[in-house]
Amino acid sequence: MTTRISVNGMGHEVDLPGDVPLLWVLRDALGLTGSKFGCGIGACGACTVHVNGQAVRSCQVALEDVDGPVTTIEGIGSPDDLAILQAAWVEHQVAQCGYCQSGQIMQAASLLAEVPDPTDAQIDEAMQGNLCRCGTYNRIRAAIKLAATRMQGG
Repeated sequence: MTTRISVNGMGHEVDLPGDVPLLWVLRDALGLTGSKFGCGIGACGACTVHVNGQAVRSCQVALEDVDGPVTTIEGIGSPDDLAILQAAWVEHQVAQCGYCQSGQIMQAASLLAEVPDPTDAQIDEAMQGNLCRCGTYNRIRAAIKLAATRMQGG
């Protein structure tokens, strides 16, 4: 089955069954390996991407259920022009092993799109489904707060 899908602003045609998880479409068919396989049941958040502007666990979304443009970690910034959120991540040295970080950043970006100046409680609630083996949760919260301030011109 050939399916058209928009990823990071580019159209793609993939010849895969409709029940293939979006994560494998991104990683295997399109070569976008920033989204990670963590648990396969949507509990860890390592595979988080945006579909139609909303954070979703790509391991739980079938190709046939994708209902809008997909944005991955590769689509929100570049090595030469980091997005504000990614720059805050670097500044606060959030990543240790780094495995969960693309999912963390994608979830944080979704939060900031909905809540431009989140409280600590709002950050904790939004980020609770994204697990970090290294326990950098305090740095994650600080980076989100810094990015929120900068996005508002501060």
